[in-house]
Amino acid sequence: MLATGLLLAGAAATLSARVFLTQEEALRLAFPGAAVAHRSAFLTPAQQKEAQRLSGDTDSPAALVNFYVATSKEGHAVGTAYFDTHVVRTMPETIMVVVDPAGAIARIEVLSFLEPEEYLPRPRWYEQFAGKALDDELSTKRAIHPVTGATLTVRATTDAARRVLALHRVLQASPASPAPSPTPAAAATNAATKSPLR
Repeated sequence: MLATGLLLAGAAATLSARVFLTQEEALRLAFPGAAVAHRSAFLTPAQQKEAQRLSGDTDSPAALVNFYVATSKEGHAVGTAYFDTHVVRTMPETIMVVVDPAGAIARIEVLSFLEPEEYLPRPRWYEQFAGKALDDELSTKRAIHPVTGATLTVRATTDAARRVLALHRVLQASPASPAPSPTPAAAATNAATKSPLR
Protein backbone atom coordinates (compact mmCIF):
# COMPACT_ATOMS: atom_id res chain seq x y z
CA MET A 1 0.00 0.00 0.00
CA LEU A 2 2.87 2.37 0.84
CA ALA A 3 4.60 1.58 -2.44
CA THR A 4 1.39 2.30 -4.35
CA GLY A 5 1.01 5.60 -2.52
CA LEU A 6 4.57 6.59 -3.39
CA LEU A 7 4.04 5.70 -7.04
CA LEU A 8 0.85 7.77 -7.20
CA ALA A 9 2.58 10.70 -5.51
CA GLY A 10 5.45 10.45 -7.96
CA ALA A 11 3.09 10.35 -10.92
CA ALA A 12 1.21 13.39 -9.64
CA ALA A 13 4.46 15.30 -9.19
CA THR A 14 5.51 14.41 -12.74
CA LEU A 15 2.22 15.62 -14.18
CA SER A 16 2.23 18.86 -12.20
CA ALA A 17 5.79 19.54 -13.35
CA ARG A 18 4.53 19.69 -16.94
CA VAL A 19 2.06 22.46 -16.21
CA PHE A 20 4.04 25.55 -17.15
CA LEU A 21 1.44 28.31 -16.92
CA THR A 22 -2.09 28.79 -15.67
CA GLN A 23 -4.59 30.54 -17.92
CA GLU A 24 -4.35 33.67 -15.79
CA GLU A 25 -0.55 33.70 -15.98
CA ALA A 26 -0.60 33.18 -19.74
CA LEU A 27 -3.06 36.04 -20.25
CA ARG A 28 -0.97 38.39 -18.10
CA LEU A 29 2.11 37.41 -20.09
CA ALA A 30 0.38 38.08 -23.40
CA PHE A 31 -1.43 41.29 -22.42
CA PRO A 32 0.54 43.17 -19.73
CA GLY A 33 -1.38 46.19 -18.50
CA ALA A 34 -4.39 45.49 -20.71
CA ALA A 35 -7.97 44.82 -19.67
CA VAL A 36 -8.92 41.24 -20.54
CA ALA A 37 -12.54 40.13 -20.86
CA HIS A 38 -13.84 36.60 -21.34
CA ARG A 39 -16.22 36.10 -24.25
CA SER A 40 -18.02 33.06 -25.57
CA ALA A 41 -20.14 32.42 -28.62
CA PHE A 42 -22.13 29.67 -30.29
CA LEU A 43 -21.25 28.91 -33.89
CA THR A 44 -24.01 28.13 -36.35
CA PRO A 45 -23.66 24.89 -38.33
CA ALA A 46 -22.66 26.98 -41.36
CA GLN A 47 -19.94 28.72 -39.34
CA GLN A 48 -18.65 25.38 -38.06
CA LYS A 49 -18.44 24.09 -41.61
CA GLU A 50 -16.64 27.22 -42.80
CA ALA A 51 -14.15 27.11 -39.93
CA GLN A 52 -13.40 23.47 -40.73
CA ARG A 53 -12.88 24.33 -44.40
CA LEU A 54 -10.54 27.21 -43.61
CA SER A 55 -8.47 25.26 -41.11
CA GLY A 56 -8.29 22.07 -43.14
CA ASP A 57 -9.08 20.12 -39.99
CA THR A 58 -10.60 16.66 -40.24
CA ASP A 59 -13.15 17.43 -37.52
CA SER A 60 -15.74 20.15 -37.23
CA PRO A 61 -15.04 22.58 -34.35
CA ALA A 62 -17.26 22.59 -31.30
CA ALA A 63 -20.20 24.96 -31.43
CA LEU A 64 -19.18 26.68 -28.20
CA VAL A 65 -16.11 28.90 -28.55
CA ASN A 66 -14.50 30.65 -25.59
CA PHE A 67 -11.94 33.41 -26.06
CA TYR A 68 -10.41 36.40 -24.27
CA VAL A 69 -10.41 39.92 -25.71
CA ALA A 70 -7.75 42.39 -24.55
CA THR A 71 -8.03 46.18 -24.81
CA SER A 72 -5.54 48.88 -23.86
CA LYS A 73 -6.20 51.59 -21.27
CA GLU A 74 -7.09 53.86 -24.19
CA GLY A 75 -9.71 51.38 -25.37
CA HIS A 76 -7.80 50.08 -28.39
CA ALA A 77 -7.90 46.41 -29.35
CA VAL A 78 -4.72 44.59 -28.33
CA GLY A 79 -5.52 41.03 -29.32
CA THR A 80 -7.61 37.95 -28.73
CA ALA A 81 -6.48 34.78 -26.95
CA TYR A 82 -7.79 31.28 -27.49
CA PHE A 83 -6.88 28.18 -25.47
CA ASP A 84 -6.70 24.94 -27.44
CA THR A 85 -6.37 21.49 -25.87
CA HIS A 86 -5.57 18.57 -28.13
CA VAL A 87 -3.88 15.16 -28.12
CA VAL A 88 -0.30 15.08 -29.38
CA ARG A 89 0.44 11.36 -29.45
CA THR A 90 -1.58 9.75 -26.67
CA MET A 91 -1.57 12.57 -24.10
CA PRO A 92 -2.91 16.13 -24.23
CA GLU A 93 -1.30 19.52 -24.34
CA THR A 94 -2.90 22.94 -23.92
CA ILE A 95 -1.59 25.98 -25.75
CA MET A 96 -2.63 29.61 -25.91
CA VAL A 97 -2.79 31.16 -29.37
CA VAL A 98 -2.93 34.97 -29.38
CA VAL A 99 -4.33 36.62 -32.49
CA ASP A 100 -3.44 40.25 -33.19
CA PRO A 101 -5.96 42.88 -34.43
CA ALA A 102 -4.92 42.20 -38.03
CA GLY A 103 -5.87 38.51 -37.72
CA ALA A 104 -2.34 37.07 -37.59
CA ILE A 105 -0.73 35.08 -34.79
CA ALA A 106 0.96 37.27 -32.18
CA ARG A 107 2.35 34.49 -30.00
CA ILE A 108 1.89 30.92 -28.83
CA GLU A 109 2.49 29.73 -25.28
CA VAL A 110 2.43 26.18 -23.96
CA LEU A 111 0.43 25.89 -20.76
CA SER A 112 0.65 22.16 -20.19
CA PHE A 113 2.28 19.21 -21.92
CA LEU A 114 1.68 15.67 -20.69
CA GLU A 115 3.74 13.82 -23.28
CA PRO A 116 7.42 13.15 -22.45
CA GLU A 117 9.19 16.51 -22.46
CA GLU A 118 11.67 15.39 -25.11
CA TYR A 119 8.72 15.70 -27.51
CA LEU A 120 8.35 19.40 -26.64
CA PRO A 121 10.12 21.87 -28.98
CA ARG A 122 12.24 24.60 -27.45
CA PRO A 123 10.59 27.99 -26.82
CA ARG A 124 12.43 29.56 -29.75
CA TRP A 125 10.63 27.22 -32.16
CA TYR A 126 7.25 28.74 -31.23
CA GLU A 127 8.50 32.22 -32.12
CA GLN A 128 8.28 31.42 -35.82
CA PHE A 129 4.47 31.57 -35.60
CA ALA A 130 4.49 35.31 -34.83
CA GLY A 131 3.06 37.24 -37.76
CA LYS A 132 1.76 34.13 -39.52
CA ALA A 133 -1.68 34.48 -41.12
CA LEU A 134 -4.15 31.81 -42.19
CA ASP A 135 -2.75 30.88 -45.59
CA ASP A 136 -0.94 28.04 -47.33
CA GLU A 137 2.37 29.06 -45.73
CA LEU A 138 1.06 28.12 -42.28
CA SER A 139 1.96 24.48 -42.81
CA THR A 140 4.63 22.00 -41.78
CA LYS A 141 5.28 21.56 -45.50
CA ARG A 142 5.92 25.29 -45.99
CA ALA A 143 6.92 27.95 -43.46
CA ILE A 144 6.80 25.94 -40.22
CA HIS A 145 10.14 24.28 -39.56
CA PRO A 146 10.22 20.65 -38.37
CA VAL A 147 11.83 19.49 -35.14
CA THR A 148 13.60 16.15 -35.03
CA GLY A 149 11.94 13.91 -32.44
CA ALA A 150 8.93 16.19 -32.04
CA THR A 151 7.12 15.70 -35.33
CA LEU A 152 3.73 15.02 -33.75
CA THR A 153 3.97 18.09 -31.51
CA VAL A 154 4.93 20.26 -34.48
CA ARG A 155 1.95 18.98 -36.43
CA ALA A 156 -0.48 19.32 -33.52
CA THR A 157 0.65 22.88 -32.77
CA THR A 158 0.38 23.92 -36.42
CA ASP A 159 -3.07 22.36 -36.70
CA ALA A 160 -4.16 24.20 -33.54
CA ALA A 161 -2.84 27.50 -34.91
CA ARG A 162 -4.80 27.04 -38.12
CA ARG A 163 -7.90 26.00 -36.15
CA VAL A 164 -7.76 29.14 -34.02
CA LEU A 165 -7.15 31.49 -36.95
CA ALA A 166 -10.03 29.91 -38.85
CA LEU A 167 -12.40 30.35 -35.91
CA HIS A 168 -11.23 33.91 -35.39
CA ARG A 169 -11.84 34.76 -39.05
CA VAL A 170 -15.30 33.24 -38.96
CA LEU A 171 -16.22 35.10 -35.78
CA GLN A 172 -14.91 38.40 -37.15
CA ALA A 173 -16.76 37.96 -40.45
CA SER A 174 -20.10 37.13 -38.86
CA PRO A 175 -20.26 37.18 -35.05
CA ALA A 176 -21.87 34.09 -33.61
CA SER A 177 -24.61 34.12 -31.02
CA PRO A 178 -23.27 35.13 -27.59
CA ALA A 179 -23.17 32.40 -24.99
CA PRO A 180 -23.07 32.62 -21.18
CA SER A 181 -19.74 32.07 -19.47
CA PRO A 182 -19.17 28.35 -18.79
CA THR A 183 -19.52 27.01 -15.28
CA PRO A 184 -16.46 25.38 -13.64
CA ALA A 185 -17.97 21.98 -14.43
CA ALA A 186 -18.43 22.88 -18.09
CA ALA A 187 -14.91 24.23 -18.28
CA ALA A 188 -13.58 20.96 -16.88
CA THR A 189 -15.53 19.04 -19.52
CA ASN A 190 -14.19 21.30 -22.27
CA ALA A 191 -10.62 20.61 -21.15
CA ALA A 192 -10.87 17.09 -22.51
CA THR A 193 -11.94 18.18 -26.01
CA LYS A 194 -9.97 19.31 -29.03
CA SER A 195 -11.30 22.82 -29.53
CA PRO A 196 -10.43 26.39 -28.63
CA LEU A 197 -11.95 26.74 -25.22
CA ARG A 198 -11.74 27.67 -21.63
